[in-house]
Amino acid sequence: MLITIPSMIASTMVAVDITIANVALPHMQSSLSASQEQVLWVLTSYLVAGAIATPLSGWLAGRLGRKAVMLFSVAGFTIASAGCGLATDLTTIVIARFLQGACGAALVPLSQAILLDINPPEEHAKAMAIFALGSMAGPIIGPTLGGYLTDALSWRWVFFINVPFGIVSFIGMSLFLVRRPNRDQPRFDMFGFVTVSVALAALQLILDRGEHLDWWDSGEIRIYGVILIIAGYLTVVHMATAKNTFIRPELFRDRNFAVGSIFSIMIGIVAFATIPLLVVMTQSLLGYSALHTGFVGLPRAIGMLISMLLVTRIVALVDVRAVIVSGLAIMAASMLMYSHIDLYVDERALLLIGFIQGIGSGLIFVPLSVVVFSTLAPGLRNEGAAMYALTRNVGNAIGISLLNVQFIRDIAASRATLIQGLRPDNPAVIFARPDLDFGSAGDLARLNGEVVRQATMVGNVASYHFVFIVTLLMIPLVLLLRANKNQGKIDTATLAIGE
Repeated sequence: MLITIPSMIASTMVAVDITIANVALPHMQSSLSASQEQVLWVLTSYLVAGAIATPLSGWLAGRLGRKAVMLFSVAGFTIASAGCGLATDLTTIVIARFLQGACGAALVPLSQAILLDINPPEEHAKAMAIFALGSMAGPIIGPTLGGYLTDALSWRWVFFINVPFGIVSFIGMSLFLVRRPNRDQPRFDMFGFVTVSVALAALQLILDRGEHLDWWDSGEIRIYGVILIIAGYLTVVHMATAKNTFIRPELFRDRNFAVGSIFSIMIGIVAFATIPLLVVMTQSLLGYSALHTGFVGLPRAIGMLISMLLVTRIVALVDVRAVIVSGLAIMAASMLMYSHIDLYVDERALLLIGFIQGIGSGLIFVPLSVVVFSTLAPGLRNEGAAMYALTRNVGNAIGISLLNVQFIRDIAASRATLIQGLRPDNPAVIFARPDLDFGSAGDLARLNGEVVRQATMVGNVASYHFVFIVTLLMIPLVLLLRANKNQGKIDTATLAIGE
């Protein structure tokens, strides 16, 4: 536990910081005298740095050892967090956020590997279930925690909050984590690293800035697209023709890992990308406070923990593919339930749906890891864990951008439909609002506000229904996974690796 706790603190800090700064952006913009376009780089720099550094963590662990990489990462993340809180101009905070993302990228995948090493086999499943809950709950509690700290203290405490936790994590790891002799000295593939980094950075910039720059109508986005195509092509050709490449092609020769990586990207879309949408909906449309929103999201985490603890025993008895299909069906049911709510939804309904969503999530993540890593060679697990974490992060970014595009379009279409019926000669309008004066600017402003409110809710439920369809379409993909014939004998280390 002396190592489990600081490891969980480290990985949860990174997960929380993905979303914690979102709600503080308006306050940062005012304090730093930045435009709305400029302040978005506070988010973009963190995501780009994390995308670049995540695949590097596997190589660094093999070269320097996990303890050295973890201590450097925790220290760098903590110092960069303090730098963000102390920043007095936009340039400083963007640089500090970039360093924060780069240093934090290794903490999630390497914490998983460390916990497997320090826990006895009979405790692996329990330790990994709790760890996975911490890392996945981070994006859920991030906006709520950020809103509370910003309102109660200031936006700077969104970053200062990491400092005491980072110090505790560093001290715990430095005192109790054992440095093991490292016999693996892999050669660094500079060309492969550069091409992969450029491709990931271009992809993240497209996904993060596309919505604000009108996507492909923007010259900047088109430039990122060209860079992505060129860098991606060079990466694939280099992997296919060179030896000892930065991303080892042996990973994707394993069918389960290749299919599981695609599955992980889609899971990022259906399981994680909906969280920001739900948070914004409960606060802006339903009028919940930040603390109240966190309370509503709590059953989701509870359901996830319960199903993760149960599934570690179920997979030894049932085909893991059947468990994954069950999880997808439950997840789809929760999305279908979300798609039938309205502006007057009862809080108890949201608590119930969130609990069901958590149950479905827990039934997907652990069994998927069983299949993905059960056929992967042990020597590839460091790189495999890093790439698996990367695919989930990429899926999360793609999902958020995709849902935002869908959300905005649905709002516009719904608003246009509603406005068409708001005419003085419409009997329904006269019946519903007999005192409405179309010549009054105040009445029209209130009417427009209600139209926007209703259209926004329509955009939300349409997005949930879209995720429901995507979740159902994922079920046939499970059939491409190869079940392990010795599934009942799978050890808990294989069960947990990847989460």
